[in-house]
Amino acid sequence: MAIKNIIAGIGGNRYVPYEERTGNESIVYFTRDLSPEGLRKIYRRVSGNISGRVAVKLHTGEQNGPNIIPRPWVKELVDQDIPGGTIVETNTYYDGDRYTTELHRRTLEVNGWTFCPVDILDEEGTVMLPVHGGKWFREMSMGSHITDYDSMVALTHFKGHTKGGFGGSNKNLGIGCADGRIGKAMIHTTPGSDDLWDIGEEEFMERMTESTKAVTDHFGRHITYVNVLRNMSVSCDCEGCAAMPVVTPNIGIVASTDILAADQASVDLVYALDEKDHADLVERIQSRHGHRQLSYMKELGMGNDRYVLIDMDNGDVRSCPKEAVKDVVPFEA
Repeated sequence: MAIKNIIAGIGGNRYVPYEERTGNESIVYFTRDLSPEGLRKIYRRVSGNISGRVAVKLHTGEQNGPNIIPRPWVKELVDQDIPGGTIVETNTYYDGDRYTTELHRRTLEVNGWTFCPVDILDEEGTVMLPVHGGKWFREMSMGSHITDYDSMVALTHFKGHTKGGFGGSNKNLGIGCADGRIGKAMIHTTPGSDDLWDIGEEEFMERMTESTKAVTDHFGRHITYVNVLRNMSVSCDCEGCAAMPVVTPNIGIVASTDILAADQASVDLVYALDEKDHADLVERIQSRHGHRQLSYMKELGMGNDRYVLIDMDNGDVRSCPKEAVKDVVPFEA
């Protein structure tokens, strides 16, 4: 059965019932199995078009950051299901552990990302990728190495975000592939300014999403999306050990070949938790107008906000988010 009668966010900080969404439905897979086996199992459902030289885009974190996707999970996935895959990252716009390539390499070693190649995409400069249909950009500056790859796997730790409200596949690609000096500045600031907060909430979501569109258009059908809903602080992994404590229950993993459906389903699963369990993360999403990420992806034709959730733990029974999270155990510190 298709997902019906749930409340989820669309546009800015507003909410509309699922049945008021329009358009086609995409397929989203879901498992509660937060383990290397669960990650591999769900990835295989959405990996049909991944071939050639594969970039695995994930947030490798600040030094000793506590909430990133566990390295052993990623190692097993790459070793077993993405042989020859390369983790890809870019340097940061802010001054920190990953501001320069030298600092970034040191942080990668501290965090244990040493089991496969890691390509810092902007280590040797930038490339401009076109943004089709954008209102803020006609092209976006990316790390130049992005064009060296045939396919991309967006492997995303879903969590909150100080400016974006939430960080899903959209944030992972839009911010994470833009180079550290030019692209990230284009997204975060107006020309001539270096103030990270001089862009309004919804404009920021739109700029970030247009950057993502440049990436998704570049790879076409050869890109897929996996969101891991675990250790979901309201803070991004870029805050490292300074991240706010995790108070939201772990939920599971979602995956889709549709970026909007993957991020929308992740948000819906959070909203489907009991109010006491999702209050902090929902407040972060709404107060930052994070739902504008979703509505703008739809406006740009990047996917569908209507979807069928395939619950892989129950014999591929199609389920709704409220049913999917009914057995989630509330987080205990």
